[in-house]
Amino acid sequence: MLKSVLSASFIMAGVISARAQAVLQHVESAPRGGPSMALALEAVETAQATCQAKGYRVTALVMDQHGVLVALLSGDNASYRTPELAGSKAATAIKYKVASGVIQRRADAEPALVDELKADPKIGAAHQGGLPIMAGAEIIGAIAVSGAAGGQNDEACAKAGLDKIATRLH
Repeated sequence: MLKSVLSASFIMAGVISARAQAVLQHVESAPRGGPSMALALEAVETAQATCQAKGYRVTALVMDQHGVLVALLSGDNASYRTPELAGSKAATAIKYKVASGVIQRRADAEPALVDELKADPKIGAAHQGGLPIMAGAEIIGAIAVSGAAGGQNDEACAKAGLDKIATRLH
């Protein structure tokens, strides 16, 4: 009896292990999605160059729709805080599917939204400078800039990067 119970246990463990391996292989091989690395690099290079031409020392980044970093350029002498702030702006644009500045303005009037933002460890607070990257009606990521003099300037540089690749998103 004990021998048959042990045999059944080993067989079940093998079946479970095989299923877990199959699931893990599927997860590991699932594509990232979002903008391609080449388009992401082109967008951050354009955003960075646009801000640099105006004398701003910034960080520009692109994340996919899951918040995975695809490309990041931090300019010479940009503040050490700009990558984190740009990430927060991109996370805001991804979560709410609108420009982070829209959420910043909404938060000014909605205390409950402020609490929601604070509770999200990827966001903390909304700041202007992040834009969703759309392919048709679907959000596939976000581009964000941090370090220019004011969120409107961050957003303008991010928009330049997004405009550079917009016709090739699908």
